[in-house]
Amino acid sequence: MYQGVIMSGFGGQGIVSAGILLANAGMIEDKYVTFFPAYGAEMRGGTANCSVVVSSEEVSSPVVARPDTVIVMNEPSLHRFESQLKPGGLMLINSSLVAAKPKREDIEIVFVDANTIAEKIGTLKVANMVMLGAYSKKTGAVNVDSLIKSLPKVYKKAKEDMLKKNQEALRKGMEEV
Repeated sequence: MYQGVIMSGFGGQGIVSAGILLANAGMIEDKYVTFFPAYGAEMRGGTANCSVVVSSEEVSSPVVARPDTVIVMNEPSLHRFESQLKPGGLMLINSSLVAAKPKREDIEIVFVDANTIAEKIGTLKVANMVMLGAYSKKTGAVNVDSLIKSLPKVYKKAKEDMLKKNQEALRKGMEEV
């Protein structure tokens, strides 16, 4: 099993922390993982991305040039990464913020109304977890229980209420797909 994913969105949407959470969940399951964040000029409001590999075998490179999955949290990310997705790959799109439709017909496209779901939970901060829950269910790369176990490790300073909202968001994301 090999699953290379690129997550991309606005800075402040929790893209990098979602990638760290996914990598931690893979480690809990004794899988090989890599995590490669895109730092630099990105800041709150700019576009940020990261790539994560979760594999049953050793990973030779943390760079994901042709991802199996792309998680798109904003419209610029759709335009930037659509062409890189492998034929037959999965594109998870936050339909709350992305009005454009992918042009490719050789990929699986799943729309998730992540922001609306997050608002119902009580905070937009968990929209990334909604998407990660959907990713977990669609790909099987990691089990959602491993993501939930990773939450306190990744969000060390989070209050119990926020951890519960993240858990709920992961589960709601799974229910959407």
